[in-house]
Amino acid sequence: MAFCSVCGTQVADGTTLCPAHASGSPGGATLSAQSTGMSDNVAGMLPLLCQETDRGCYALVTDLKRRGLLDDTLVIWAGEFGRTVYSQGGLTPENYGRDHHPRCFTTWMTGGGVRPGLTYGETDEYSYNIVRDPVHVRDFNATILHCLGIDHNKFTYKFQGLEQKLTSPVPASVVNGLLA
Repeated sequence: MAFCSVCGTQVADGTTLCPAHASGSPGGATLSAQSTGMSDNVAGMLPLLCQETDRGCYALVTDLKRRGLLDDTLVIWAGEFGRTVYSQGGLTPENYGRDHHPRCFTTWMTGGGVRPGLTYGETDEYSYNIVRDPVHVRDFNATILHCLGIDHNKFTYKFQGLEQKLTSPVPASVVNGLLA
């Protein structure tokens, strides 16, 4: 995935934030053009998408480490929401596991002050309920801001006359278990 090599170059050149997203899919078609195909062909498409993502992410992290930039660069990989291991409708060996899941999702981070080699949190055997170390999105955001050297409690902005926080009005906490 070319976006990973672009990010590595930009970070080496001093860029402080390099958001990257997958905008293509195997064979060069855009993800939006493939979205129906993905839903109808999880077993066929998912391994290809994972392979491309693995290669790009591995290249980015390896390049940052080789250049001595990984300790000062926070790399975060996340999807837009979680996915279930099951789906509505008929299940077959070729068609399975794709429904949206708002409570459980996978994210990985490396570099930039996070503890390496850590698995944090756990779901039940159905990947449905959180059974250990839940992390709310506001706490995850507070942790990211902490890794960037920003106190989430002091980082506010005015909106409709009120001081707002990126981590929501509900109190947030840095997840110290994720930190190096």
